[in-house]
Order: sequence, then structure tokens, then C-alpha cells
Amino acid sequence: MTRNTFGNIFTLTTFGESHGEAVGGVVDGMPAGIEIDTTFIQQELNRRRPGQSKITTSRNEPDTVELLSGVFEGKSTGCPIGFIVRNTNQHSQDYENMRCLFRPSHADYTYHTKYGVRDHRGGGRSSARITISRCVAGALAKLALRQLGITIQAYTSQVGDIALEHDYNEYDLSLAETNAVRCPDAETAERMETLITKVKAEGDTIGGVITCVIKGCPVGLGEPEFGKLHAQLGAAMLSINAVKGFEYGEGFAGVTARGSQQNDVFINKDGKIATATNRSGGIQGGISNGEDIYFRVAFKPVATLLMQQDTVDLEGNPTTLTARGRHDPCVLPRAVPIVEAMAAMTILDAYLANKTARI
Repeated sequence: MTRNTFGNIFTLTTFGESHGEAVGGVVDGMPAGIEIDTTFIQQELNRRRPGQSKITTSRNEPDTVELLSGVFEGKSTGCPIGFIVRNTNQHSQDYENMRCLFRPSHADYTYHTKYGVRDHRGGGRSSARITISRCVAGALAKLALRQLGITIQAYTSQVGDIALEHDYNEYDLSLAETNAVRCPDAETAERMETLITKVKAEGDTIGGVITCVIKGCPVGLGEPEFGKLHAQLGAAMLSINAVKGFEYGEGFAGVTARGSQQNDVFINKDGKIATATNRSGGIQGGISNGEDIYFRVAFKPVATLLMQQDTVDLEGNPTTLTARGRHDPCVLPRAVPIVEAMAAMTILDAYLANKTARI
């Protein structure tokens, strides 16, 4: 299995399986001299951890991170930062009935066909638990971006057919962390949570959309022709489990407008060149233009249902599957920090690459 490394200059190489001893990674390219706030890193993991509310899986893992290298007296040394998070609450027996079956819409069939072997316990390497490593590396990237004045905030903007009515400028995004759904509007969050609770009681699952906003990004990030910033962000988001779509700026909504309605007109704002509107989503020609970067990520409903489904066994014989174990009825609340982590790594990687663009 290859391609376990993300990034070009700031890189993350991950390892581990859902029901193995641990998951972890190695971050390379972390600038030296960055203050490493271990409390902040753990808080980012806590936002992703299971069992944090009644609408998430009941798997109870502390997800405590251990930094193994690359940090001295509270600062990054510039050396690779190795880290590990041990698995402590696996219920592998819950997956025994899946050993010889292919779960619908999971990676079981494709992994089995490609590699000739698969870990049926929670999906093994294809499990969303592997995103722990992304959250640790993303937290490190956030610490570096903090010194540059760049902030990243994601939130749940839609669950099923319940969606926020306005764009991000109309909400206090800090309120996203005040409820279990991670939606910045309290009334909408309550409706979303009610829907997720109802779906969970039925043994079913539901998807939705996460919106992410990046503020303070300087002009110039992105490497055309094949390293456009929006393409890098899209690839990062589409690598997350259960993601089915990515759009930035006006996205698909903009296709009905005329060019005269869609263009972002340049203005002089406080002595600096800016745009009067931001339909481009902070990226033009594949390069950041200094405006807010905002994008949306679509997540499908979780594939594991606590109800009977038709499937086939390893020989292709028709059979049925009733999943057991602990599963999320909606992945969005726990995916918010993962979206932020991938955005942070992408932006930091692009920033470091941009430092070599001009003498």
C-alpha cells in the first residue's frame, strides 16, 4: 500500500488501523521555533474523539496523543515530529459477522480485490479512526499558521434537508463549538440534532455539508498549472472518509449568473487592492488573492446501518448483513475538526512553497 503521505514541504505520513495497537504519524517540514502547545493539540483531538455526545458513536477512547520527537523545551526543532495515539477500547468481536461479507458502500470489496487481504475489524486502514493522525498534524499546522495571523474555522451548515439560510458572514462562527452538532446558529443546531437523533433511533444514518472559512491568508498561495490552491484544497477534502463533493466560492450556485454578475470588481480599500465582492472564494487563477477563502464539503450518510441490508459473501453468494458495534449516525459533528486540519496542512504547505517563488 502506497500514498500514505500528504503534502510536499509540510508532510504527514500516517500509520495504523482502527483495531490495531495504535494510530500515529510523522510530520516533516514543521518550521523550527514554533511553540508547541500540547494542550491545544489534545483539545483538537478531543473535538474529533468518539463518545463526546449522544449523537456520536459510543466508542469510548481517550485519544491521548504522545509526541515522540521533534520538540525540545516546548518548541519545534525542525526535525520530524513523531506521534502516537493508542487504541484502548476496541470491540473487535462486534465485526466477526463481517469477516466473510462485503458491507454495502464500504471499502471492503475494493480492498479485498486490490490487496487480496483486508482487516474486517472496523474497516482497518479504511476506518475514519485513521483521521486521528490528520487532526494531530493539523493542530501542529494551526500553531504555525497562528504566528502568521491565519485562522481556520469550519462548521456544520447542513444536515439532511436542514440548512443554514445565510452565508458565513451572517453568523458568529465561534458559536459552532457551543452545541453537539457544531452549527453556529442555535435554533438550526437544535433542529439538526433532533433529526440526527431520530435517524439514529431508526438504525439509519444521514449526511450533510460542512463549510470552512480561512481568514488572513496572504496573496500568492497556489502553484499553477497543476498546483492550484483550490485544487490542493479539493484533493485534501476529498481524501477524507465519506466526502462526496467539494466546491469553493459561489461554486455550483454561480453557474446560473452572467459574467457581469459574477465578477469580483477590484477596488482600493484603505490603500490596498481588494475586491468589492468575494464570489471567487478568495482564489483567482489558482492563487489566493488575500480575501477570505471559503468552501463547502459534502459528506454522504455513514455506510454502516444498524438494520438488515442485502449483500454478498466473498464468493459472491447473496446473503444479508445486520451490522453490530458502535457507529456514528451522522459523521458531520466529528468531521468539522478534520476539515479544519486538512485545510491547515494545505495552507501551511502552500505558504512554505510560496517562500521559494521569488528572490
